[in-house]
Amino acid sequence: MLRVVLRRSSSLPPLGMNEKEYTSDLHIVSNARCTTKCLAPLAKVINDRFGIVEGLMTTVHSITATQKTVDGPSAKDWRGGRAASFNIIPSSIGAAKAVGKVLPQLNGMLTGMSFRVPTVEGGISTKEYQING
Repeated sequence: MLRVVLRRSSSLPPLGMNEKEYTSDLHIVSNARCTTKCLAPLAKVINDRFGIVEGLMTTVHSITATQKTVDGPSAKDWRGGRAASFNIIPSSIGAAKAVGKVLPQLNGMLTGMSFRVPTVEGGISTKEYQING
């Protein structure tokens, strides 16, 4: 039987922090991206213990290979056209939505923002949650 393991998030597989929902008819498994792997375990623990009403994640991430080395046009958005090694660039992030796929009870309750910074390596994520009670 064919099995596929993805090393990044995808719109297809609902697996990660939800291994109990895995069934043998699922043929694609994703371990998500680094930011999702950072956000999901803590969100699960906090939600299981206290109940999350809503949450905000902010991540600061080093430049990536997809960013421009010099100023130029970007198909994604105008900010993405700035030179990566000289600018702090606000960027969209799919991690909050990805957590909603992995943990359906949190779907639509989390939002996030990202900043690409001119460093070769490193990153940090912060999480703020409003909890029940």
